[in-house]
Amino acid sequence: MIIVLKPSATEEQITKFTNMLKESYDVKVNKWDGVQSTVLGLIGDTTKIDIEYIDAQDIVENVKRVQEPYKKANRKFHPDNTVIKINDNVTIGDGSLHIMAGPCSVESEEQIVQIAKDVKASGATLLRGGAFKPRTSPYAFQGLKAEGLDLLKTARRETGLPIVTEIMRASHIDMFENVDIIQVGARNMQNFELLKELGKIDKPILLKRGLSATIEEWLMSAEYIMAGGNDKVMLCERGIRTYETFTRNTLDISAIPIIKKLSHLPVIVDPSHASGKSWLVEPLAMAAVAAGADGLIIEVHNDPPHALSDGAQSLTPKQFDGVAKKVFGLKKAVDKLN
Repeated sequence: MIIVLKPSATEEQITKFTNMLKESYDVKVNKWDGVQSTVLGLIGDTTKIDIEYIDAQDIVENVKRVQEPYKKANRKFHPDNTVIKINDNVTIGDGSLHIMAGPCSVESEEQIVQIAKDVKASGATLLRGGAFKPRTSPYAFQGLKAEGLDLLKTARRETGLPIVTEIMRASHIDMFENVDIIQVGARNMQNFELLKELGKIDKPILLKRGLSATIEEWLMSAEYIMAGGNDKVMLCERGIRTYETFTRNTLDISAIPIIKKLSHLPVIVDPSHASGKSWLVEPLAMAAVAAGADGLIIEVHNDPPHALSDGAQSLTPKQFDGVAKKVFGLKKAVDKLN
């Protein structure tokens, strides 16, 4: 249940009203202070609450019952967009566009540092790179693991770019203490034990959509993290598995405005994994920006033909520079229209 309070409601009135709800109905009450009004979200068994009685209270503007199973990720409970500050230069969800760029896998210090410098020069504001790599084949390159994390931190020292990298298991959380954004890959979207542990830490989480996950399942995974106390969640659309085999996945562009309507969480789009083809990255990235994405995550490699993973979908630094110019230009045009 959602209770929207009148703008004239005082803190004393809100506190008294909130305590009454907790004591009378045995529910948990979450409070959000919006730009124009305060919203109370009631979690628990609300079936016995008399809506007409609540609506009759002097400080109440209106009352709504919520049918969706996700509460904390629901825009009805949190009307304003969630804004996540990574550092002094990067704030995601505030209407600006950010690009996370870098190689699928960290391969060496020289490689990751040079790519970091290249993508930063082209406008990227975050460095992505895989240290732990989940691969379909057990014989494929699995990443440099802890060494890869250290090399990402080296690249961050050299460039100042915050780092984004994927976690594989809950036991690795301590190793990710100095990572700026922890990515949960598509294969782990419903690793609920991992999500619960990530809910206990105060760190931004980039939650990728599962290969065949519905939007509601995706939001419910975000709910697992947020239910643990961590509200710093970003949703990443990276394509879903359909009957089409020409591309690696099928990018669900419609998911961007749908998420924006249903949830307050920022949306990042991964055109690299969605297509699996480097030449498709640019048009898909532009489509994502036009649809309202808060950011992009793009794979960039200095030598794609010899990349240890996902070379076919990786852009060269020069190619990335061209894509970045176009998407930032498109973002300006979209902002003018809005």
